[in-house]
Amino acid sequence: MTVLGSGEAADLVEARSVLLESNGRNHHGPQALRDALVDLHDFWLAARCAALGLGRAGGAGGGVALVAVGALGRRELCPHSDLDLVLLHTGRGGGVDTLAEQLWYPLWDAGIGLDHAVRTPGQAVQVAATDLRAAFGLLEIRHLGGDTALSARVRDAVRKAWRAGMRTRFDEIAGTAAERWQRSGDVAHRIEPDLKNGHGGLRDVALLDALAAAQLVDRPPAGITAARTLLLDVRTELHRRSGRARDVLRAQDADDIATALDLGDRFDLARALSGAARAVAYAAEVGLRQARAALPRRGPAALRRAPVRRPLDSGVVEHAGEVVLARDASAARDPALVLRVAAAAARTGLPISSATLTRLADTAPELREPWPRAALAELLALLGTGHAAVGVIESLDRAGLWGRLFPEWGAVRDLPPRDRTHVWTVDRHLVEVAAQAARSTTRVARPDLLLLGALTHDIGKGRGEDHSVVGESVVRRIGPRLGLRPADVTLLAALVRHHLLLPHTATRRDPDDPATVARVLATLRGAVGDDRAVVTLLELLTALAEADALGTGPGVWSPWRRTLVHGLSERCLAGLDGRPVGEPGPPDPACTDMVDAVAADGVPQVRFAGGERPRERGSDDVATVAVALPDRRGSLSATAGVLALHSLQVHTADLVTGRGVVLLSFAVTPRFGGLPDPALVRSDLVRVLAGSLPLGEALARKERDYAPAAPEVERTAPPRVLWFDDEATGAVVLELRGTDRIGLLHHVTAALERCGTDLVWARVETLGSSVVDAFGIAGSPDGPTRTRIERSVLAAAAERAR
Repeated sequence: MTVLGSGEAADLVEARSVLLESNGRNHHGPQALRDALVDLHDFWLAARCAALGLGRAGGAGGGVALVAVGALGRRELCPHSDLDLVLLHTGRGGGVDTLAEQLWYPLWDAGIGLDHAVRTPGQAVQVAATDLRAAFGLLEIRHLGGDTALSARVRDAVRKAWRAGMRTRFDEIAGTAAERWQRSGDVAHRIEPDLKNGHGGLRDVALLDALAAAQLVDRPPAGITAARTLLLDVRTELHRRSGRARDVLRAQDADDIATALDLGDRFDLARALSGAARAVAYAAEVGLRQARAALPRRGPAALRRAPVRRPLDSGVVEHAGEVVLARDASAARDPALVLRVAAAAARTGLPISSATLTRLADTAPELREPWPRAALAELLALLGTGHAAVGVIESLDRAGLWGRLFPEWGAVRDLPPRDRTHVWTVDRHLVEVAAQAARSTTRVARPDLLLLGALTHDIGKGRGEDHSVVGESVVRRIGPRLGLRPADVTLLAALVRHHLLLPHTATRRDPDDPATVARVLATLRGAVGDDRAVVTLLELLTALAEADALGTGPGVWSPWRRTLVHGLSERCLAGLDGRPVGEPGPPDPACTDMVDAVAADGVPQVRFAGGERPRERGSDDVATVAVALPDRRGSLSATAGVLALHSLQVHTADLVTGRGVVLLSFAVTPRFGGLPDPALVRSDLVRVLAGSLPLGEALARKERDYAPAAPEVERTAPPRVLWFDDEATGAVVLELRGTDRIGLLHHVTAALERCGTDLVWARVETLGSSVVDAFGIAGSPDGPTRTRIERSVLAAAAERAR
């Protein structure tokens, strides 16, 4: 046996390199690059087949054919995709193994990725019957060289077997797709989507092709073809720019790829990808349902009965596991029919038939203004089903019906988030928040306005201005159209305009300060007038703040954020009732003793709530740590660093000075396990202040141990500083937005102390991997001073452990 050397594929490797380099210098588009790559490999492989005598009558390769499957078979070869090749043979004449080696070895030796197989027609059919991934590839066999009739015969046999075995294989097909979706997530909503394996990715397009090959569904429509092209174009550019096979689009690559595809910036690319992926995902889900319905039913013909039509609501019935229209239903005569169908689908958990969606899209007129009361009632019934409504609204939107109900939806459809704490596109976020709000409808006096406010609170995004202000004006148009009374429109508009008031105030101001409460109440009174309406609005704002955070992403609605928001809301309600707000209580005797002890001997004191070390607690429980120590610059940063060393996450920090002593009060939760021993915390604090414990080195070691992935996250979102002048208290607030890490509060407060600032309080809010830290600064620093402080804080926030 003679094994051919790599030189026989050197020309192919060189041609590939020249093609990629020239395409990089003179970019002709990803489709042209894929076509050129396919033509190049087809030419080389066909020439190789001819040189080896594949298929030549009476030769060593008689009854042999080389076929492409996978990306090369579909003519979708990206720059670094593997070649998927199958050598078919009839089993007569021998020498097949030698031919295979003469085909494969030059490619291997040249470093070209290769998946290969040698099959007889019977083996090919058998493999397709037992291996779904192989079956999908064999359905798209494309002849490259050798016996053309053999290639065609195997292709026809595989497709025939695929159709015949579909009834017994369908559950496996659907289950495999569901598992893949669960594992890889949605292409439309992931910050870094898997273009190939994600829900709505290229494997779903192949799934639709496979169902069409089984003659269970029609070939994908033109919209899916366009979506497939975009997914392929992005994947092609990803391969070309990264220099290797990759399917996950990272955030740092997106701007370059968007530019190469003439799609603007990464946000424009994300929006285009979201629309394409959602179209593919919806088509795949509908295709699976249609395929299941099209499968022949089992059992003797005499026992087969047509599915029973079960009434669900007026004009709405269930048929074959789907929601369909009754025979006499007419959207033209029944203006609430579209929403009644949607509400019935969400209530029962059944999908709406694609034929029904098409019929409604063709016949349902736009609702007159104001909407009939029945239509508004059905909308509220749909939203009130919670998460069951998410998929239903997606179906309406894909069919063009949701945009007909809410023309304003077009501005937020597929709009990517600008804040990385958000995991959804803006339109999906609105629906997710409405689903979360449905859980709170029994806690508010106006559940209808809560649901509508949740659905529209970010409707003003994507218009280049403050989305709360724009959203208020948009809702003032939507409200009358829905048939709301003027007073309810005012409440709904105020809910949208001020939906961030409570969370922002609670995390950026001192909620115990009476001036903070007065500011919130003045804002709400200015929005809705009388105090009765303010009470209703406060209820709605509190519930919406929770739903908004829960619908944003994991970890955003933390126990501490809940404490802050609900505490501020309760103080505002107390203020409306004339009860005292924020009045200081009598000093804690234990804290007074701590101050006396420090004043007497200068030794720091540490006390946990309750005096002794609290029992072990979970990470969601908030504890109070009081620390008294000599009043000198650096006290806050030193204490914050020691708490970080003991894995305590700080949520608030307040300080009081007097008699040469600073009394610090922290609200904390343990990052891991339970609370530490206060004696150990005190011992480490004494060592830090004495200089015997290098705090910076200790925190760096801890950060390296517990946050190895943080540098990659940090590079995708640089920290940012904002300034606020609180007209209510006269204080200046510095807000830092950045990536959380162990010891961050220590680094930032140390930077502030080096700049000579006097801090009066600090509030830390963790939102997933991000933080929003607010610091109350005494005095009123001028512009140059603010610039110097800002630079120092940003440098501290961006610094990583060495």
